[in-house]
Amino acid sequence: MKNLNLNGLIGGLLIAALLATAALGLFWTPYDPMKLSFTARLAAPDAAHWLGTDEFGRDVLSRLMVGARASVWIGFLTVAFAAICGTMIGIISGYARGWVDAVIMAINNALLAFPGILLALGLLAVFGANQYGIIFALGIAYTPSMARVVRGAVLSLREREFIEASKVMGNGEIYTMARHILPNCLAPITVLSTSMFGWAILSESALSFLGLGVPPPAPTWGNMLAAGRPFIEQAVWLGLFPGLCIALTLLGINLLGDALRDKLDPRMRGLK
Repeated sequence: MKNLNLNGLIGGLLIAALLATAALGLFWTPYDPMKLSFTARLAAPDAAHWLGTDEFGRDVLSRLMVGARASVWIGFLTVAFAAICGTMIGIISGYARGWVDAVIMAINNALLAFPGILLALGLLAVFGANQYGIIFALGIAYTPSMARVVRGAVLSLREREFIEASKVMGNGEIYTMARHILPNCLAPITVLSTSMFGWAILSESALSFLGLGVPPPAPTWGNMLAAGRPFIEQAVWLGLFPGLCIALTLLGINLLGDALRDKLDPRMRGLK
């Protein structure tokens, strides 16, 4: 129990730090993240530039703060898209069953056969490499996972007594799904959404590293890693600090997700 609380606390603090940094980056950064200074190219971390400068003399700390804002925004909208679409699909599929379930799950399983990052790459080739193209591509890539989890929960819930009671009372199917099915699916949706937030940040960083993410000069952690790769021997901080931001963010999300799962899953509560 103490380990669970500690994990949740550490994860919550790391995520709070990410959100605070992203919020601060909206209003203030130590330097203009786009300003070039060729006299300060590849400057090592010092009192003026705490995390050094890049190949164009731009302050790394300022760019990381703005990159955090991009990561949070893309991650949030991606998860919202996948959660809304996946929940609707999963509830309809699990509640209707029959041929409706068979058709939806056939399409869903076909999408699940593709790794999420590869599906996103294919979609980006159609929609173009930009912020909202990434959100749409990753949202579609993650929707099948959410739909499958929600469908599994609905298949169990639809046989429960309170669902039968709702039908006997004359409530319509839409009302029953919205009033009784959906609230009882919130625990798995919350846990999976937390994990998806981490997947989205990592995938966005990977796509930006490959040159298919948010186009430069707008900073993201992924394109900062890619831009710093040719200078890794003479300016190790260009790869170290963006990589550390990604790693700490994913650690915080995983710890918080595990804590939420253990808190919300009745089977895990029984093991305490």
